[in-house]
Amino acid sequence: MKKKYPIDEHLKLTLNGTTLDFRIRGMQEENPVLLFLHGGPGVCDRHFVLEDQAPLTDICTLVCFDQRGAGKSYTRAQAAEHMDMELVLGDAIAAIDWLRERFHQEKIYLAGHSYGSFLGVTLCTRVPEKIAAYIGTGQLANGAENERISYEFVLGEATKKGDKKALEVLARIGAPVDGFYRSLDDLTVQRNLMTKFGGAAHGKKEGMISSMVLPILRSPEYALFDIAGYAKGAYYNLRELWREVITCKFDQTVKQLDVPVFITQGRHDQNTPPEIAKPWFDALEAPKKEWIWFEESAHSPIREEKEKWNQTIRSRVFGK
Repeated sequence: MKKKYPIDEHLKLTLNGTTLDFRIRGMQEENPVLLFLHGGPGVCDRHFVLEDQAPLTDICTLVCFDQRGAGKSYTRAQAAEHMDMELVLGDAIAAIDWLRERFHQEKIYLAGHSYGSFLGVTLCTRVPEKIAAYIGTGQLANGAENERISYEFVLGEATKKGDKKALEVLARIGAPVDGFYRSLDDLTVQRNLMTKFGGAAHGKKEGMISSMVLPILRSPEYALFDIAGYAKGAYYNLRELWREVITCKFDQTVKQLDVPVFITQGRHDQNTPPEIAKPWFDALEAPKKEWIWFEESAHSPIREEKEKWNQTIRSRVFGK
């Protein structure tokens, strides 16, 4: 039987001193390569990307990998070790180099979602000569401001709706101080309420279980036995990396990128509110840059308006 995708690979690669789990899907070896950096830290999304953006395989090769200690790359041995952002960035650069060699490409295209947008911008400052263009979604620009505005959204919605339970919970955890809650559990509580009030997916009032866990269980990309590792890996990544993420101040430290920049932003995003990233982008110097609004999306237009995202990348980034 002829395979639907001539390039359809599941690989475990030893790179930068760790083992990373990759999924690669495409139609032609000579097509440009688009590498996706998932969010979280530790929230892998290949099960969405490979399904929702499958039409792009006619013009580019899609590559997803579960980052160090996350998803299918999780191991108990890795989770016992300290991890920092330099290691994660080193992993990504090693992945970029491997893909450049594997597909005989001088540069690859990079797409970063949420926390992956933090990695994406940082990689563009480190190895611009290896990146053909950067695509940001749910773009992070200032961690402390991001958390302040996201908390205020949840508080405002709970007040408007008279949700006494939510208001009690918010009073208990308190507002973040310089971007940080007292614990990661309190951060998770805020994110669950933000998702419930539609700040993650526009028009959808759902919790994190229905929005995150159930799609993993229903996907052929992850098996039932992957779920425990997925959950443990997400907490491990969050514990090890969150402080470095939230100290991000791209609006002060990144004034120029030497690669084309495309931001695909949901209008209703309250996870990474666009009122922070848009001024950063407007002042940014780049050889080419474009901000594309997705009016019916919140944090994930790549899922919420998948056809429009596909067409946007096809026409604006690849010129097809």
